[in-house]
Amino acid sequence: MAIIEVNQLTKIYGSGDTAVRALDGVSLSIEAGQLVAVMGPSGCGKSTLLHLVGGLDQPTSGTVLIEGRDISRMKDDELTKLRRQKMGFIFQFFNLIPVLTAAENAALPLILDGVKQPKAAGIAGEWLERNKLSDRAAHRPDELSGGQQQRVAIARAMVSDPVIILADEPTGNLDTRSSDEIASTLRRLVSEFGRTVLMVTHDPRIAAYADRIIFLKDGKVVDETLLERRNDNRTAAVEKKIKEIS
Repeated sequence: MAIIEVNQLTKIYGSGDTAVRALDGVSLSIEAGQLVAVMGPSGCGKSTLLHLVGGLDQPTSGTVLIEGRDISRMKDDELTKLRRQKMGFIFQFFNLIPVLTAAENAALPLILDGVKQPKAAGIAGEWLERNKLSDRAAHRPDELSGGQQQRVAIARAMVSDPVIILADEPTGNLDTRSSDEIASTLRRLVSEFGRTVLMVTHDPRIAAYADRIIFLKDGKVVDETLLERRNDNRTAAVEKKIKEIS
């Protein structure tokens, strides 16, 4: 069974002459243990798709199934529980709380879920260590580089032991070196920890870390590409595909 299944997903914003069809009958299936990138021009529906899969927005029509469960049929408290326990979210601008340290930011989802502070701090510390941030645990976001802040955000996304990570342009605010570090970390979440990552990106070099790329255009899936892990020219292959469908 697919861990994420999207069926005829449509999202329309507004009505009448001003209506915008952000997604138009999108269907796709994602197996567990894959890193899947979503690409396409600005306004094609990439972030809308991610928000609908994460239950952050409601579709106009169609369904999103997470582990076989239709999230549109869930009550608010049930959906909130699903997001907290099954999903981790990573955003372009990190969304860290300025007055909290890296350790406190990473532990926050557990604290909000009722986990006692010592246990939450221990789990957060483990994920900060895996992200090579143990020496920065007591620093606030303004004392960290962009790449370090994003690694804190990844630790925060992982502390609840989610099965799915949703990443919206996770390298869009970073330099090349930091972008590669973040993409490598997301790759490790799949290969070493068995998570499923659905990532929106505009960068062919970052998309090349994926197992599979879904291309959107005008709210529709126009192509899907599987990437061979042994291919040394993966970025070139992604760039070629972009030119073919643009």
